[in-house]
Amino acid sequence: MTHQPDPTIQPVNQSVLTKRILLGAGIALTLIIAFLLAAGEPDPAWGKSWMLKPLLIVPFAGACGGIFFHITDTIRQRGGWRKIAVNILSAIVYIVGLWMGFVLGLNGTMWN
Repeated sequence: MTHQPDPTIQPVNQSVLTKRILLGAGIALTLIIAFLLAAGEPDPAWGKSWMLKPLLIVPFAGACGGIFFHITDTIRQRGGWRKIAVNILSAIVYIVGLWMGFVLGLNGTMWN
């Protein structure tokens, strides 16, 4: 008896997934850098490496948004109202995740 692959399971396209992760993280990194540069002088009580936390957490949250976008790609390929709904849902998930990344990254420093 030979093993038949499941036709409902699609292989993961690593290059597309990597591009979406990098795009999500890159957008988030750009936003947090712009936010930190516009913030002005830091409080000396925060320590010397206080920027490290938001510069790691916020891009990670953006990368998670890119992963979510990739996971929903099978629904997006069906077209029609599903594509529109999933794109809106992906944007909402990305924005909420990015907001949560900002809050977690800046907690204890700028947002106390």
